[in-house]
Amino acid sequence: MSEFQTIAIFNFPHEIIVLKSILEHEHIPFLFQNENLISVNPMASYAYGGIQLKVHPNDFEKVQEILNNLITKLTIVD
Repeated sequence: MSEFQTIAIFNFPHEIIVLKSILEHEHIPFLFQNENLISVNPMASYAYGGIQLKVHPNDFEKVQEILNNLITKLTIVD
């Protein structure tokens, strides 16, 4: 996992729930660095640099597409 690189950073654990499910469903290896630490102490998020989503560089494009789709779906107002 040392070759995994950060593709996105989140401030709080509730922000990654849906994304985690999608990545697992797509069988994309990933790591949310600092997830447990920040789950225990949410105020430490800024001190530790947030929850960092790390993926293998080969999966960057696919994960970026997933992130873009999520952002688009979250910003649509009916």
